[in-house]
Amino acid sequence: MRSLISPRLLLREWEEKDAEFVLDMYSRWEVMRYLGAEPQVLTDLAGAHARLAAWRDRQDGVHTVWAIQDRQTGRLLGTAFLVRLLNSGTPFTTADETEVGWHLHPDAWGQGYATEAATAVLAYAARSGVKPVLAVTNPANEASQAVCRRLGMRHVGSTDRYYNMTCELFST
Repeated sequence: MRSLISPRLLLREWEEKDAEFVLDMYSRWEVMRYLGAEPQVLTDLAGAHARLAAWRDRQDGVHTVWAIQDRQTGRLLGTAFLVRLLNSGTPFTTADETEVGWHLHPDAWGQGYATEAATAVLAYAARSGVKPVLAVTNPANEASQAVCRRLGMRHVGSTDRYYNMTCELFST
């Protein structure tokens, strides 16, 4: 597991002890409303542990799902990831393309953490030879689209190729 450090953040491996934070964050509709074709909030710790396991299953020698942690306070802030996209279909199949993404706890919104974490992830992707890197956002998720633009990603249009939904696609 590769940890990443930015001026304010530590991106580190998720641990089982983090399951309560995962439940707190992903049980909130305001976090989940733009995630997936049929968003569903987590309802119990078993679901949080299942999410941690699913993230581990999406990792390989380069692709990773990180916990975002405040370096000064140790407080968990959210999730950042560099993973293979999932093609639309039933069941999903793994795409050849790589996605950067982030999910932040509402207490961490509006403080630049998503941009800072994603900048560290994109630098890691570049060092690892991963290019291009894509971001997919729900068409209504203007905040994430603004992060993509701050990262210097360009909007390349709408697509339904991933996650069984229409997404706005951004590329490095």
